[in-house]
Amino acid sequence: MSAPALLPLALALALFSARAACEVIFEERFEDGWESRWVRSDWKRSEGLAGNWIHTAGKWYGDDADKGIQTSPDARFFAISTKFPQEFSNKGRTLVLQYSVKHEQKIECGGGYVKLMSGYVNQRKFSGDTPYSIMFGPDICGTQTKKLHAIIQYKGQNYPIKKTVACETDQLTHVYTFIIRPDASYSILVDNRERESGSLYNDWEILPPRKLKDNKAKKPEDWDDREYIPDPDDKKPEDWDSIPSEIPDPKSKKPDDWDEEDDGEWYPSTIPNPKYKGPWKPKKIKNPAYKGKWKIPWVDNPEFEDDPDLYVFAPLQYFGIELWQVKAGSLFDNILITDDPDYAKQVAEETTLKNKDAELESFEEAEKKREADEEREAQAAREEGERRRRSRDRRRDSHSKLRSRDRARDYDRRARSKSARLREDMKSKYSRGYDDEDDDDDDDDDYYPDHGHDEL
Repeated sequence: MSAPALLPLALALALFSARAACEVIFEERFEDGWESRWVRSDWKRSEGLAGNWIHTAGKWYGDDADKGIQTSPDARFFAISTKFPQEFSNKGRTLVLQYSVKHEQKIECGGGYVKLMSGYVNQRKFSGDTPYSIMFGPDICGTQTKKLHAIIQYKGQNYPIKKTVACETDQLTHVYTFIIRPDASYSILVDNRERESGSLYNDWEILPPRKLKDNKAKKPEDWDDREYIPDPDDKKPEDWDSIPSEIPDPKSKKPDDWDEEDDGEWYPSTIPNPKYKGPWKPKKIKNPAYKGKWKIPWVDNPEFEDDPDLYVFAPLQYFGIELWQVKAGSLFDNILITDDPDYAKQVAEETTLKNKDAELESFEEAEKKREADEEREAQAAREEGERRRRSRDRRRDSHSKLRSRDRARDYDRRARSKSARLREDMKSKYSRGYDDEDDDDDDDDDYYPDHGHDEL
């Protein structure tokens, strides 16, 4: 790839000079036309679980023109790959794998790692079961898993690094670099700073160890591991043992009222003797026969068989991103495969790391906006809750008034009914009686008042 057109001339010349001194096997900045170089896998698509890739600079960035590809939506499997212009063999050469990733979603459980693959790969079927030569990058899940994977394939078997290498867990872009050299040494860098280094022999359990501890070995009887010994020429002074540890206190005086007949013989109190030096011990000198602390010796492991090509992979042909994410939003960019660690450092400085401060500022502004939006939503929710509470209170008051009114009506109705019954009872008690024996139809003859009246 040529240097981006917008780069200053001096920077473009520097990049061209660096490229001339190294080989760039593959480089991807995800500029226009990137989709023609990449193949989206159909893995999990029939199940509706295949995720998408969005070409974007993200929600916050140092340069809005610097775009990558971002996972979306949540709870999906993601798989995409690209083929190198030509295969690359790292035999006799340094291999540098570098890329950047930003977890905008504040990832809770998901990967951000990448893979290098050898041999033929059906890119439409690229999946988690596709064999790979190297898997490298961050993996985060809960509070326990926050590490960098560094898995290498050897004779058909995958071997993870034995060390726990911490990854970044914030929401900013970071550059991850894995370097493997022809002497089987390696380095892992984060943002151009070495985070781990060592040897493929020691930090991966690929080959049996060169040496083993000889557990049958025993310390020789004449082994002297005393670093210091008593000085045989040092002798105890003749008056050493005559010096008492305590002496009478010169300030102690017998009380004036002390009666030896009643109180017994008086003795002054004692104090530590400043001249007393404790039990005598000869001074220590260096032991001329000292051989050091004895340790179990290491011996050659009979099962070890060296492989000078331990660092060599089958010719590399593909770069792929394959992962599962509960919460999507990881953005990948600035992928580089080269044989020159210095050039990789330069690319990191001139891309991701150059925009680091501007990205942080953009992130902080986005966080302030998010917090303000959340506060507005919370305030609106509180106001809505208060409105609903008042509405419930009004309905409750209204229902209470209706019930009170109904109770009052029932009370009035019962009171009127009771009053009517009382009036009827009183009327019946004090009104005229009836002549039950008079069966004629003359009503006037049947009725007579309860109290007396003049007879006709």
